[in-house]
Amino acid sequence: MLSEFSLIDRFFARRARATPRAPLGIGDDCALLAPRAGEMLAISTDMLVEGRHFLSDVDPRALGHKALAVNLSDLAAMGAKPHAFTLALALPQARESWLGAFSEGLFEMAERFDCELVGGDTTSGPLNICITVFGEVPPQHALRRDAAQPGDDIWISGTLGDARAGLGVLRGEWPTGDEDAAAFQKALEKPEPRVALGIALRGHARAALDISDGLAGDLCHILERSRVNARVDADAVPRSAALRRLPADVQRRCTLAGGDDYELCFTAPVSAREAIEAAGNSVAVPVTRIATISALQTGAPAIAWHDATGTPLTLTLQGFDHFHAD
Repeated sequence: MLSEFSLIDRFFARRARATPRAPLGIGDDCALLAPRAGEMLAISTDMLVEGRHFLSDVDPRALGHKALAVNLSDLAAMGAKPHAFTLALALPQARESWLGAFSEGLFEMAERFDCELVGGDTTSGPLNICITVFGEVPPQHALRRDAAQPGDDIWISGTLGDARAGLGVLRGEWPTGDEDAAAFQKALEKPEPRVALGIALRGHARAALDISDGLAGDLCHILERSRVNARVDADAVPRSAALRRLPADVQRRCTLAGGDDYELCFTAPVSAREAIEAAGNSVAVPVTRIATISALQTGAPAIAWHDATGTPLTLTLQGFDHFHAD
């Protein structure tokens, strides 16, 4: 039977490595990180809980991918370059086959994004994965939620809605063909963090976040922090060909309030349109303008939804709430 320390050594410590950015990692009471001169540390934590954030029968390799990807997505939203991460892992039982697959998925992502594991913890308990990630960003280029200004365009990277469509397929909420179902499941289980795009947006975008809980809920975080409103064309929100084959009401539900997309939502001045398009092209990620920031006159910040013809829409939308069922 694996002990705590043999588990750490076999599946995690042997894959970690010391670098000039992380001169001391696994094996001491604390890791030591050394950000480059002129850069600040960007730090984010995400927790994935079985039954709340992933299904019990999910492929552990895909779960390892997603566990780190959702944290890297937070760095992308800040325009930060990945540096290192810690892993806290609660396991109902230490199964070698599960740990082997999970660690493979985790380290595939870590190696792709040059992000070192520098510490963490393991214990027995309900399956729970908590990662803290560290990145670097020049302070003047950090993409903060409070930086949106009236007149800014609102942009979306990639497409929205496929992850929520995948959850719907798994739950039997709507039927779809095998090929589309596979695409939806991949979007749900193996999101792609837009790290390169976040870095390319430095100096061009103003405010940004990643869409983890649905566009309707997450965009409001920018509006609230920046004290502005938004006018959004619901029909302009980018969606995949597979999603377009689902009923129109399902498409709208998935794209506007679905969550688990991990695409970037960001604002930029109108004068930066060519630069934003060039940034997307430079990293092969499509970017789409969907909305405009407007001044807040009175009351709380809000989204005014309309369709492609400009007709106002009355929509009741709520993003994912971690304390209430979807």
